[in-house]
Amino acid sequence: MKALIAGAGRLGTQIAQVLAAARNDVTLVDVDEDRIAELEGHLPVRLVPGDACEPAFLEHAGAHTADLIIAVTGNDEDNLVISLLAKRKFAVPRVAARVNDPENAWLFDRNWGVDTAVPAATPLISLIEEATGATDTVSLLRLSKAGVDVIETAITPQSRAAGRTLAEITLPAGTVIATVVREGQPTVPTPEMRLRPGDELLLVSHSATEQEIHAAFQ
Repeated sequence: MKALIAGAGRLGTQIAQVLAAARNDVTLVDVDEDRIAELEGHLPVRLVPGDACEPAFLEHAGAHTADLIIAVTGNDEDNLVISLLAKRKFAVPRVAARVNDPENAWLFDRNWGVDTAVPAATPLISLIEEATGATDTVSLLRLSKAGVDVIETAITPQSRAAGRTLAEITLPAGTVIATVVREGQPTVPTPEMRLRPGDELLLVSHSATEQEIHAAFQ
């Protein structure tokens, strides 16, 4: 799947990392050139600076061949414009958009090209199903075609994994750690990385349950 994500804030970078870990072709764009430069080398995706509200830039970024466009900027007007362009000009099959202000939620529908509207309170956009639990380990995303689950778990001072390296943690079969979000920044996981309270991990698995992931870290 080819995905284009507009908005390289925390949510956008998490989505990019998750989709890339599931072997999708991901492009992440943002109008802030400094933010794109900051992410260079930290995400296994194509990073492009520019204004996704501009049709010419969207085409340059790959909208004309995208299977999915996700608009997650901090501005509802921008997210609506991006969604409308994606659907009407580039005929993108699936378009998801973040709703920052709940009062604007009524606008985020098919008339504006939005297939899936995601409230700002959602911790991580779900492309197929939204998060349904409020525990520290939540199944966030199911890539139905690939049969892949993306599961998030947060490290607390009470977690058994706190202070341990990733190499010391036994993961369920068919499970890999996609990223460790530390102090709001996605970090490429290495076996030597020692987990700290406050770390958030995104794991990709073909078979593990939320309970099995919880048992490994909590």
